Amino acid sequence: MSEPIAYFLSLVSPWSYMGHALFLDIARRRGANVAYKPVPLNDVFSQTGGLPLARRHPARRAYRMVELQRWRVRRGLSFHLEPAHWPFDADPGNRAVLAILAAGGDPGAFVGNAFAGVWEQQRDLADPAVLAELLAGAGFDAEAVLARAQTPEIAAAYERNRRDAIVIGVFGAPSYVRDGEIFWGQDRLELLDDALASGRPPFIAGA
Repeated sequence: MSEPIAYFLSLVSPWSYMGHALFLDIARRRGANVAYKPVPLNDVFSQTGGLPLARRHPARRAYRMVELQRWRVRRGLSFHLEPAHWPFDADPGNRAVLAILAAGGDPGAFVGNAFAGVWEQQRDLADPAVLAELLAGAGFDAEAVLARAQTPEIAAAYERNRRDAIVIGVFGAPSYVRDGEIFWGQDRLELLDDALASGRPPFIAGA
């Protein structure tokens, strides 16, 4: 049986947001388990040659805006291209995902709420009160989750995800890793679906 699909994401990533619902639907339809791996995205960028948005060439920033509009239509979504509270410190929300996992929960609903909060509702995910409301809306004990998210246990898990991403070859979010094969970006979800449907062996660089 295949390993769970490693889902490297960050709540600050619009591309992670756009792919979230479709990815979970694909995993459900194909009977694949999901291993959530939230990462500190700028740290991954700095280790793998990427640049934060503000440091990219204007041509790249302009093209990003075009792509956001294209994929907003393609995915049938309605969201703000430049939400009021973006960028923001995604670490507290990302660690909340890990705290849910550490307690044996499924963070999918909270992640969906958080993405909608940022991109559709223009909420500030750096505000603990907002995180608490989104957690409660997903059925979690917000106080317990946020308290656990501040523990050394969760800090260590977050650091492991960062290291794992770099070792595996992940350099951006979202990245979906199936049996060692990386599918980078929500625009590769159809390719991931094809791979799961066919059951083909993974394609590995240099093979």
